[in-house]
Amino acid sequence: MEILLEEFYKNDIYIEKYNDRKIYLDNKNYQINGITQSGKTKLVKNYLSSNRKNSYLYINCNDIRIDIDKLNNNLERFCISHKIEILVFDNYIDTIKLIDIKQIIITSISNYKIDNLTTIQLYPLDYEEFLAYEHKYDSNALNHFIKLGGLPAIHKIYPDERNLYIQKTFKNNLSSIEFDILCLCAKMISQKISAFTIYERLKTIRKISKDKLYKSFEYLIDTNYLHQIEKLNHSRATKKIYLCDISLKPALSIDKHFGRLFENMIFLELLKSNQICYYDDGIDFYLPNNEEIILAMPFTDERSLFKKIEQIEVFIFSYQIKKVTAITMNKEGSISHPISKVEMLPFDIWALGD
Repeated sequence: MEILLEEFYKNDIYIEKYNDRKIYLDNKNYQINGITQSGKTKLVKNYLSSNRKNSYLYINCNDIRIDIDKLNNNLERFCISHKIEILVFDNYIDTIKLIDIKQIIITSISNYKIDNLTTIQLYPLDYEEFLAYEHKYDSNALNHFIKLGGLPAIHKIYPDERNLYIQKTFKNNLSSIEFDILCLCAKMISQKISAFTIYERLKTIRKISKDKLYKSFEYLIDTNYLHQIEKLNHSRATKKIYLCDISLKPALSIDKHFGRLFENMIFLELLKSNQICYYDDGIDFYLPNNEEIILAMPFTDERSLFKKIEQIEVFIFSYQIKKVTAITMNKEGSISHPISKVEMLPFDIWALGD
């Protein structure tokens, strides 16, 4: 194991051009969680590149040459003898013992509960972060975002290989049941769907136990491959389901429904801004802290928005909604209302706003 540790220590950290994320690292101890391809490794390597080469030890725990028992027995002694200040476990495995060192950073898909580590949840790129990958910001940027999604690595993949790349990557990082659940949810994004409904559908095409499916579904939720939101004041009602990134929709399903994809886009922006939100009948997103309703209406106009407001009038008055925002592809405007500010706002303007 000493020989392998020496190899890790002497290896140069290689990182291509790094586009800044909204999250950055300093000298704290970190646990960085995120789905596969969310950018965890690149975030860590960018931080390491700003430190002295001989001050850190980077270990990718996916390396099949690692014997965990031998690693646990040799690591602390190695770090002391080489005066290591920063220890990184990329793709951390919880059977590896953490040692006392100046700074430790681990990355993982699973959310391990480890004391004294600052937890960071890293999501795929939001729209503002995505723009750093664009050569120029123009009217095509939003269309590129819809086509590529927020996985940073997808920018390096040829267009005709992107869907296969996503399929292979997620299939390799999930169990067969988890991957099948993800594929089914890709067909039903932005809709109300329960674990039982998924079980009923999948059992017709594969052998599966209800307990195994429920545990797999819970894992996908816990690790943020899938997201859910509750119905307002009805915590037991069926939740709406959203994908971790919009690129999974075309990669895992041939079903076309741009409105639902667009709603998923909006949800992910709300998620990354830590907004508490619920859905209700006729309401895509209700933000109680903002007293605001957000509607996904990519191709609406003033007349359609007026009719929509009529349909949700009772909700607006009951909850004294101060603002109703209809997110569109490119339409901008407003309509009058006695108690609410009602406006149409293009997605790119809304996503880049405060």
